Amino acid sequence: MGERRKQNAARGEYKKLVNGAKEDDGQWGRAWEVDWFSLGGVIFLLMFAPLIVYYFVMSCDQYQCALTGPILDIYSGRAQLSDIRNKTPLLTWRAGNIYLAWVSFQIFLYMFVPDICHKFLPGYVGGVQEGARTPAGTINKYEINGLQAWIITHILWFANAYFFHWFSPTIIVDNWIPLLWCTNILGYAVSTFALIKAYLFPTNAKDCKFTGNIFYDYMMGIEFNPRIGKWFDFKLFFNGRPGIIAWTLINLSYAAKQKELYGQVTNSMVLVNVLQAIYVVDFFWNEAWYLKTIDICHDHFGWYLGWGDCVWLPYLYTLQGLYLVYNPVHLSTAAAVGILILGLIGYYIFRMTNHQKDLFRRTSGNCEIWGKKPKYIECSYTSVDGKRHSSKLMTSGFWGVARHLNYTGDLMGSLSYCLACGFQHLLPYFYIIYMTILLVHRCIRDEHRCSSKYGKDWKFYMDAVPYRLLPGVF
Repeated sequence: MGERRKQNAARGEYKKLVNGAKEDDGQWGRAWEVDWFSLGGVIFLLMFAPLIVYYFVMSCDQYQCALTGPILDIYSGRAQLSDIRNKTPLLTWRAGNIYLAWVSFQIFLYMFVPDICHKFLPGYVGGVQEGARTPAGTINKYEINGLQAWIITHILWFANAYFFHWFSPTIIVDNWIPLLWCTNILGYAVSTFALIKAYLFPTNAKDCKFTGNIFYDYMMGIEFNPRIGKWFDFKLFFNGRPGIIAWTLINLSYAAKQKELYGQVTNSMVLVNVLQAIYVVDFFWNEAWYLKTIDICHDHFGWYLGWGDCVWLPYLYTLQGLYLVYNPVHLSTAAAVGILILGLIGYYIFRMTNHQKDLFRRTSGNCEIWGKKPKYIECSYTSVDGKRHSSKLMTSGFWGVARHLNYTGDLMGSLSYCLACGFQHLLPYFYIIYMTILLVHRCIRDEHRCSSKYGKDWKFYMDAVPYRLLPGVF
């Protein structure tokens, strides 16, 4: 009880400090005060995001992925909402056991798998790594072993498919809607737990942000880095596992279902599997770099990350594969090669842009970018403990072309996934539409934080690199 009183006191002191802070004090992180527009957006997402996921999945299950199918049926009187609902598979014990086993296995790998990849894979960075400095001045340490977990999981998957036959390779897609209810249960449970934990036993009270609005706090999170014990970090686990490791398994299950239904796997399905697998493996290969991204460095852990990583990511990021199960597409050789090239160029821009930034950070600018010593702007910021810190903003290489050219590469890759599905339906293009909105919004959020954090130095940086995503355009 004494420790809890100390934490509550620290939390109260922190709230007073931040409420009295000025913009040029260098505060950063998510919004402090919630206006009516932000609150409306939060309530809209809390109410409708789960329905959007259900609508997309149900459209494929009952209408061959035609998004207008349910609306036209109801409007014309051919069906009622109750008819669609009654045809929707319910939660089953089988799905519950599958999902419980999956999450438990990923927790086991996250906590206990030794760091072996950095010993055998040149260039891989694993083991214990430091994250970025939090607003309160804390530097957390993380056990990085995502690549090992991904490799072990997929070795077991292929071993089962070709040798042991414990379960069908189509097990995921065969239980896709019952699994949806399982992911929602976990997403809401972990988000609610994070909210309660922030009030009763926060990991670091000085890195909590209380707006006083329960809806906003629930969605955007209060704690910056909620943890259980020394190593189980909610943000790193749910951002990286179980959703992203499942991403490639889900696509493999889609491919197996396509082979079962039509006797072959189309080249479009192969493209989607390959291009998205490159993205996933890149994520885990560079998991240490991920510790310096906006998700870890700025976002607090709430429903936005907890539910989003459990439900939104595995269900809506894999729509292309699901679409191709119901609507197999055979691409011409020229189209397949063109889409592959677009995806690979997008990946190259995405990866090299991030690599340049990481190299610049690790060497404090003592490196070469495009054969030259990088240019940068010196800047400083203040953490809430009053300490002054220095930093550098690079204006060379890809980072001199646009302020977020890594997002541009990401969008090129996203478009390639969608193009692999042809042009018969809108559903597979939801991903590029969503990613464009998400990344443009992230640009604005990130730059708002940077402006608050770096002050006038950020204005100098924007003058040096005037465009966000597309040079000469935006």
